[in-house]
Amino acid sequence: MDLQPIFSVLPPELSSAAARLDTSRLEELRLRTGQIPAALVCGQERSIPGSPEPVTSRMLEEILSAATGHSCYSAEETLREGFVTLPGGHRIGLCGTAAVQNGSVRAIRSVSSLCIRIAHQLPTAPPELVRRLRGSTLILGSPGSGKTTLLRDCVRRLSNGGQRVCIVDERGELAACLHGRPQLDVGTHTDVLTGCPKAAGIPLLLRGMRPDWIAVDEITAPEDIRVMEQASHCGVRFLATAHASGRDELQKRPLYRGLCELDIFKTLWLLTPERQVREERMD
Repeated sequence: MDLQPIFSVLPPELSSAAARLDTSRLEELRLRTGQIPAALVCGQERSIPGSPEPVTSRMLEEILSAATGHSCYSAEETLREGFVTLPGGHRIGLCGTAAVQNGSVRAIRSVSSLCIRIAHQLPTAPPELVRRLRGSTLILGSPGSGKTTLLRDCVRRLSNGGQRVCIVDERGELAACLHGRPQLDVGTHTDVLTGCPKAAGIPLLLRGMRPDWIAVDEITAPEDIRVMEQASHCGVRFLATAHASGRDELQKRPLYRGLCELDIFKTLWLLTPERQVREERMD
């Protein structure tokens, strides 16, 4: 895990302090105006030992400027979405004052805080489960349980095994493309469509890329399910995630209850609090 892309955009004093942390367990750096910089390690947020003075607005502006190659204009589209991607797949999320026009965010000004998320690429997909994959699979887990990491590793293993995999990376979290190139390892036979809604991206990939598998991030809308049902009749298989601790919780939520009834997914992968993977059949 190369953290140099992160350290290089931080002020020297903060960069040195962050480098002394246990980077193998580091999840995020949190910078809030007027507060001492903090780090999220193993789910616990603490002030960074040896940090310089509290964060200032100027510090946040300089970090964003460095992260965008001193051209925020070139990163305007992703900044409107609330983040900017760094080499290596790390991501800087931001908060501030939103400029809204016709219901859409046009810009975020007067930045008040940054969340620097560390991209971890851990081999979490059990090889024996990947080898048994035959039909569409839904990954369940609570927020922060590692669903996206597991999904990415599964894509990588299928792709490197010769399967054609396409990703609809609506939120830019699966492949973390920068200038069209994935910053995270998603395999050698994987094609990535970034920043496109799933309902629009899935038909586009079916028409143009002839995938064996389509991987998507979290299912959040009825339109996602409708398009996936239509695509499943074309022979393509899906890998996707959903926020639920198990089958019971999945079936209690109106959106996912309909998903269960449609027989799109054949297998569930359940992520336990210990980050173990348990397999269940949907039927």
